[in-house]
Amino acid sequence: MNKAYRPSGCAAAICFLLLSFSAVAQNNVSIKSRIDARQITVGDQARLFIEATIFSKDVRIGWAAIPDSFNSLEIVEKGKIDTVAEGAHITYRQRLLVTGFDSGSFKVPAFAFTVRQPGVPPYILYSDSFQLEVSTLPVDTTKPFRPIKDIVPVKTTWRDYLWLIIGAAVFLLLAGFVIWYFIRHRRTVTPAAVPKAPQESLEERTLKELAALDEEQLWQQERVKEYYTRLTDILRNYIEERFGIPAREQTTDEILEQARRSRDMGAYYDALSKVLTTADLAKFAKAKPLPQEHTYCMQIAREFIINSKPVIIDTTTTAPQS
Repeated sequence: MNKAYRPSGCAAAICFLLLSFSAVAQNNVSIKSRIDARQITVGDQARLFIEATIFSKDVRIGWAAIPDSFNSLEIVEKGKIDTVAEGAHITYRQRLLVTGFDSGSFKVPAFAFTVRQPGVPPYILYSDSFQLEVSTLPVDTTKPFRPIKDIVPVKTTWRDYLWLIIGAAVFLLLAGFVIWYFIRHRRTVTPAAVPKAPQESLEERTLKELAALDEEQLWQQERVKEYYTRLTDILRNYIEERFGIPAREQTTDEILEQARRSRDMGAYYDALSKVLTTADLAKFAKAKPLPQEHTYCMQIAREFIINSKPVIIDTTTTAPQS
């Protein structure tokens, strides 16, 4: 005779405790989900809301791994997971946008959430699943296809371009005002005055001519006559401009005679006589002065120019201090 198996009292107690503990654990977490549409057309979107609530601070939940596509459906957007705390309760929410591009009936699956809490092995809770109908737009096959219409030109009037006209007019007025302003207020830039070089005095010019003659070294090249001709021409020009005597047209004797009778030139009679006489001997008598005479005549000519330059008297007077 077969005897029915009866669990012992110990085994029954263990089963009761496990069932009670599982019920308590699940009561600490709530997984909810909803969808705002059960039927969409191809390409439209349905919003899927998932919510997980924890009723104990000791409970931790691992959010479900949601793929980008499933069962011919696609998730086009995953919202961020928002957290709302109300006392000891913590609620997590996420919004998903689901769409389909094929017609038919497709299932939005349940998503698995892992729950962990002290003293209990990790376990899994699932969200609700939904059936989503994706349909195409109704097409009336009894009617023929219509061709694509051409672009229809739209009649325009000047009022359609009113703001463009106003803008162009304002721009022209501003441009004209700017041009008028700059023309009216422009400043004539006068070129900076170029400082005039100080005018060279008669003495400076004559001394430069003597220096240039000396550098040519004519008498060193046996060109004695040319040397004295140039030397006396420089002196005659100086005498004519400095003393007002027509020395360029006068002979040596006439120049010396006037120098003897002149109050200004009298002091230089001996020097002029030495230079002009030596020059006449070299030019007309074909005499050959010694080298030291050449340099001596040049030295006398320079001293005559330096010593005979006019003295500039400062006529400005300073008031005597009391």
